[in-house]
Amino acid sequence: MFYRPEDGHGLPHNPFNAIVTPRPIGWISTRGTDGSENLAPYSFFNAVAYEPPQVMFASTSAKPDRDGTKDTVANIRDTEVFCVNIVEYQMRDAMNVSSGPYERETDEFTLAGLERSSCEQIACSRVSGAPASLECKLTQIVKLPGEANYTVFGEVVGVHLRDDCLVDGIFDVMAFNPLARMGYRDYTTVRERFSLKRPGE
Repeated sequence: MFYRPEDGHGLPHNPFNAIVTPRPIGWISTRGTDGSENLAPYSFFNAVAYEPPQVMFASTSAKPDRDGTKDTVANIRDTEVFCVNIVEYQMRDAMNVSSGPYERETDEFTLAGLERSSCEQIACSRVSGAPASLECKLTQIVKLPGEANYTVFGEVVGVHLRDDCLVDGIFDVMAFNPLARMGYRDYTTVRERFSLKRPGE
């Protein structure tokens, strides 16, 4: 089949987010200027540069009390920092709990029963048991076409790696099985890998 998004797809559910999969999940923690803490997962997330290391995530919906966006982006607009926590398979239920459309005063760390630790370089909390956490300083927020579409870019200024995920000097994703988003309500996890040499290597 072929369809133009502006005309609609005619299917029971939108297939677009099932096409670009699997997508890594950035579990973004932020702190508001009032000291309130927020934690929410974003599957429009990825690393975008090595030197300096940079990441991005996109927020695509809004809450009535957040001026056209959600708590995460609103907090980052105010404080210019955020932390990306990597989600392992064992944390899938806590991640899912933190994804709800809660009031801005809700602390998702507490709601999901998660331990928090202070970041080293930024004024923000991180998920204590996460396989890795990336402390980030905002570089830019880009407004995309669409009512509530924003892409947030940040430079990574601090990296936390869980000790058991380092195997012979390699950050080994098989030690924790990262969670990834597929389409609809579906997720997957990394349980196998293979290597390829680049041409000329």
